[in-house]
Amino acid sequence: QRSYLEVITDTHNMTDEMLSAHSLSRQLMDQISLAKTYITVAKEASNLQFVAELGALVRREQSILARAAANGGTVVKEDAEKAIRDMAMLFYQAQQFRYDSAVTILKLKGQILSLEEKSKAEADKSTKYGQIAAEELPKGLYCLGVRLTMEWFKSAELQRKFLDRSPAVQSNLRDNSLYHYCVFSDNIIAVSVVVNSTTLNSKHPEKIVFHLVTDEVNYDPMRAWFALNDYRGAIVEIQKVEDFTWLNASYVPVLKQLQDAATQNFYFSGSGNRGTPIKFRNPKYLSMLNHLRFYIPEIYPELHKVVFLDDDIVVQKDLSDLFTINLNGNVMGAVETCMETFHRFHKYLNHSHPLIRAHFDPDACGWAFGMNVLDLVEWRNKNVTGIYHYWQERNADHTLWKLGSLPPGLLAFYGLVEALDPKWHVLGLGYTTVDPDTIKEGAVLHYNGNLKPWLKIGMEKYKGFWDNYVDYSHPLLQRCFMR
Repeated sequence: QRSYLEVITDTHNMTDEMLSAHSLSRQLMDQISLAKTYITVAKEASNLQFVAELGALVRREQSILARAAANGGTVVKEDAEKAIRDMAMLFYQAQQFRYDSAVTILKLKGQILSLEEKSKAEADKSTKYGQIAAEELPKGLYCLGVRLTMEWFKSAELQRKFLDRSPAVQSNLRDNSLYHYCVFSDNIIAVSVVVNSTTLNSKHPEKIVFHLVTDEVNYDPMRAWFALNDYRGAIVEIQKVEDFTWLNASYVPVLKQLQDAATQNFYFSGSGNRGTPIKFRNPKYLSMLNHLRFYIPEIYPELHKVVFLDDDIVVQKDLSDLFTINLNGNVMGAVETCMETFHRFHKYLNHSHPLIRAHFDPDACGWAFGMNVLDLVEWRNKNVTGIYHYWQERNADHTLWKLGSLPPGLLAFYGLVEALDPKWHVLGLGYTTVDPDTIKEGAVLHYNGNLKPWLKIGMEKYKGFWDNYVDYSHPLLQRCFMR
């Protein structure tokens, strides 16, 4: 028993004074806790005068404890005893009002149930409006795209920068001694931050080659932007996904599924089974740009190793060492995310399905897309794209997983991932609080989640890391982004 009590004492950081039978600080804390309960009940009874008296005494006792903390933990005996006596008188009065424990418990239960219902309703609203805000195209980005399109078509010089590239530049696009990065996005300003932050923090920017793929709408404005700006000598290649004619419904399962009425109903229906949850209906899950990561060896057939980057990241350190990391025969290097059970396979996949249950450990560690080292030689040898197709075809009815590119990625790369040091890829800046020291040491910061740094709903405390790599003095940005 003594051992058990010692554990409690250590766990709760109790002092000898608090454990004393005559502890004044403990009596004050107990009274404050009980007084807050009585205040809640008195408010329900509309006894505002009693609420005010209790509140005043609570503040008085809190002040005594605060002064004691500032003076090394010693409570002034005279002040404490008077406050305890005065509070005891109010407690006696509360009993006369019949604010006894049973009534208090019943009323608090009712309040808790009511608050839970309100909280759930507000959470549902927050999720809905947050998802809508996350999918919104900011006016500044739309403006920038329009102005860049105008610049592209009125300037033959800009067009020549991409159309008349020297043989040396063309050769560098396939040179495996250089550092090759690929980004697939329709967000011009986000991609520019990725490229800018990577090159500014690189020891050898002249050895960097960025392979960008966008869509038809953003192809010309993105070429205009990278023709107008220099990134310390790094080479930037820009392609549009529509030119990959081999990516068609006969080859790509996800494109075939998008032609199916049931799939369209799954993503866009607002009826039936109370409608598909709104987070499942994000257009990014239907975008070929989101699934293009599974075809990297075919897009770049002459490359041996690349680093894949999402467009919602910021680079803080030199990434050159990623290209010499030994993947030990694996296809991908990625940071694992299984510090908590939330990020294990059972969170992303339906383990009640016999196919999933038979092939995958529900407690297998998840990992993150967003900053991944890819050995394209091993990828081709192990036919990872074929494995991806196999699982995507079997999920036509959405019974293996619900959404996104991560679940099929977990299946396609199962047993083929080399764990990287977590400092290479720091996640969570788009939805949660991240330890400042972890951010400081991170090579890549990832704004995964809905709170992107270019949106108004982005988390202010993390926007600065992204804004550092946006040149708001640029004439086009000044016209489109009012700061």
